[in-house]
Amino acid sequence: MRPRPRRSAGGTIAGIFGGLTAMIVLGILGLTLFAGQHGVSGTRTTTSSGGGTSPREQATDSRLYKTGALTPVNCTLPQIQPSAASMRRFMDVLSDCLDVSWSKQFEKAGIPFEKPDRVFWQEPGRSPCGTYPAPGASAFYCPANNTMYVGLRHVVETSGGEPLSHYAVFARVIAHEYGHHVQDRAGILLYADRRMESADTGTRNEASRRIELQAQCFAGAFLGSERATLPMTREQYVAMIIDLRGRGEDRLPPDERDHGLGRHYAGWVVTGYDGGRLTVCNTWTAPSSKVS
Repeated sequence: MRPRPRRSAGGTIAGIFGGLTAMIVLGILGLTLFAGQHGVSGTRTTTSSGGGTSPREQATDSRLYKTGALTPVNCTLPQIQPSAASMRRFMDVLSDCLDVSWSKQFEKAGIPFEKPDRVFWQEPGRSPCGTYPAPGASAFYCPANNTMYVGLRHVVETSGGEPLSHYAVFARVIAHEYGHHVQDRAGILLYADRRMESADTGTRNEASRRIELQAQCFAGAFLGSERATLPMTREQYVAMIIDLRGRGEDRLPPDERDHGLGRHYAGWVVTGYDGGRLTVCNTWTAPSSKVS
């Protein structure tokens, strides 16, 4: 089967809520998700170096989970200006930081690691995983060529017009797609793909949700590790959470969700951000109620 892109969940409501709604959202998250332990669908991958003795163990008991917190790399990002060139600069600097951060983590785990390639595009194109852009999606990771694809303008358009000063909304997208590369190199996608070969739609989509929500957690872990040099104001943090909540699939029946409910799509980022250790990002042993 030809690989399919791993995409950020579409449809967002970021930027249309006022401060009161933002506080309500944070209150809901505080009650239901902050204390929990809680990132791309059906892609073939050949990576199998994640440290487990079987594909399943590479996902459920990866050596990566035992490496503790990500080592801060003192990442500092340029301010985003309203131009494609500025967004490209932002993405390149952020991706450089992610390269260093995850390289260090894989070294701690004793797992070989190669950095992903990047395609930051303005015009439509084709990858080994299909054409882009896709409706409602600004980014995807293609394991067929180990490459992240992100639209320089689409990443803003799919945020619902979020102000560029809310940099974490856009940084999370890059860190999420990078999280899929981490899964690929750790061998986690090998097990996920085998789960997704099931003829049962519910089983396939649950595997997809565990993939996507783990990438969310990995993104949060990176942003949390860099909070000293990438601080977020309360307004920026709220904007990121509302954006994530709006990307959830709350209107779909459970068996049709391949990314997860809004509260989980946001909550796993929070878990990674606050959790420190990568073990909190093991979605593969989380109960189904946490990945619905």
